[in-house]
Parts: sequence; structure tokens; C-alpha cells
Amino acid sequence: MCSNGCKEFAKVKCRRRRKQAARGAVEMKVKKLQRLVPGGEGLNPDRLFLRTADYILHLRLQVDVLQTLSKICKP
Repeated sequence: MCSNGCKEFAKVKCRRRRKQAARGAVEMKVKKLQRLVPGGEGLNPDRLFLRTADYILHLRLQVDVLQTLSKICKP
């Protein structure tokens, strides 16, 4: 039947498929993030993550400003 080398080959092949699937899932998530973050389209992942962090801080600042304004404007 199949020698031990055949089983090892199957294990290696299975590991490769899992890595490729994981890489594909990460790439898909990066593409989604590129669409969500303004100016994110076409950025490589390291720049995209920096832009995302800046965008999150910007949104947090907007929320803080709006909360402060709503407290000031309460009747």
C-alpha cells in the first residue's frame, strides 16, 4: 500500500492548503478593511493599519465632541 513517505507527503500537502486558506482569509479581511477606511484602497497592510488607527482615533474624537455638545445643549 502506501509507505510512510506517502503519509508525510499528505501531511505537508494538508498544511500547505491550511496556510493558503488562512492567507486567503486574511487577504479578504484586509480588502474589507480597505473599503471601510477612507483612503484605504490600494494601501499595503502596514500603512492600512496605521490609517485605520488614525481613523478610529478621529471617530472617537467626533463622539467625544458630540457628547460634550449634547451635554451643553440640554435644556
